[in-house]
Amino acid sequence: MLQALNSSMIAVAIVSIGSHFGAGSEVSWVLSAFYIATAIVSPMAGVLGVVFGARRVYVAGLGIVLVGSVLGALAPTLGVLVAGRLLIGIGVAAQMPNAMTVVRVLARRHRYRTTSAISTLTVCGQSMSAVGPTLGGLLVGVAGWQSTLWINVLLVAVSGAWVLLKVPHIEGEGRPEMGLVRRLDLVGALLFGASVTALMVFLLSLTGEPRWWTVPVILVVGAVWVWWEMQRASVPFIDLRAVAANRQLANTLGRTVVTYAAFYCLYYGLPQWFEQAAGFTAMQSGLLMFPMALISVGSTVVASHMLTIRGPRLTLAVGGAFLLATGLLIALVEDSGTPVWVLVLVALVAGVPNGFNNIGNQALINTVTSVEKVGTATGIYKTVQYIAANLSAVIVALCMSIGFGGGGASAGSDAVATDSGLHLIGWVIAALGAVMCLGLVFAKKMPPKVRA
Repeated sequence: MLQALNSSMIAVAIVSIGSHFGAGSEVSWVLSAFYIATAIVSPMAGVLGVVFGARRVYVAGLGIVLVGSVLGALAPTLGVLVAGRLLIGIGVAAQMPNAMTVVRVLARRHRYRTTSAISTLTVCGQSMSAVGPTLGGLLVGVAGWQSTLWINVLLVAVSGAWVLLKVPHIEGEGRPEMGLVRRLDLVGALLFGASVTALMVFLLSLTGEPRWWTVPVILVVGAVWVWWEMQRASVPFIDLRAVAANRQLANTLGRTVVTYAAFYCLYYGLPQWFEQAAGFTAMQSGLLMFPMALISVGSTVVASHMLTIRGPRLTLAVGGAFLLATGLLIALVEDSGTPVWVLVLVALVAGVPNGFNNIGNQALINTVTSVEKVGTATGIYKTVQYIAANLSAVIVALCMSIGFGGGGASAGSDAVATDSGLHLIGWVIAALGAVMCLGLVFAKKMPPKVRA
């Protein structure tokens, strides 16, 4: 819940934050710092969970969120706020990988099924995505942008107490194996962090003046990282050989980039168009997005049942088909004169694919990896999700800029969302949906059932 809430509420608070600090385009680092931190730390969190114990690392992550939230809420400058958001990103990155490890370990111990647990995790995250914009707008209006950080304190307190009281100790909670601690691939982690940071900086710069100097940095550092992981590291930070050997894991990670890029194009593009082209207020735009979020939560529940009965292929096929349909509806139907009831209908259709795609991909991660590897694999899954989020922000900015009438996209430009820009986004989403469907056709070795 913390990751989804801190991703969605801050979008509503960003204008107030920029006004408070007198900041221009540099305020975007409040968003970027969070995503960069989560992208880098997620795989590391899974590894640390294996070494020190998933429960322990999970609780430590909550503590980091607490520190970052207090620091950000009391920040005297924008730089301090960015630092606080960076800490929050590090803290929330520890949650999902280690939660998955805890679920798998306890399921194996008690012979439980994991399907309902994965569904619960997914529904909680998507519920927070649903209420985040509305809750954020209410908090900002009543108590200022700082309240979107103070609410984390309550969630951390409740979650921390619940875990400490209810989750039993699991393997690795005692003294860690110091030989394995000494063999932690810190060099690999640093190289991975440097390459991902450079990639994020480059993607974000495409909406303004591209920072071309980052391209050779990405290529060189990335190549050195691959060489180190495959040739020198005794215990790799990310076992690239294992990922390459596990075709299903690699396919699922690639599919995740496609599905989340499409989802965040919707998440970022539609509200911008509602306000700037269709003339709705911020509150009205939030209400128009709410049906999509609610259907997304409901579709997750339906998808969890389909997943158990019919397996991941059909579940993901439904998600891909609705993703394609959503893109076509946006490209061919929506414009500034479209009646509200049609906009709501499109939002309802748009809410279906994310639930099916999310739970289908997460279930495959759980199925095609071992208990010992699932935390690390989930961390990589979250990393590619955050890269897709930044990629979608670039897609939206470029499409809106082209639709505005040409010129470079820029976070600080005067270009506004237009019907033609939205239609371009719709075609991109439709193309991503088509790519996903074609990928499923050729994914011949997909497991017919997910791990129970």
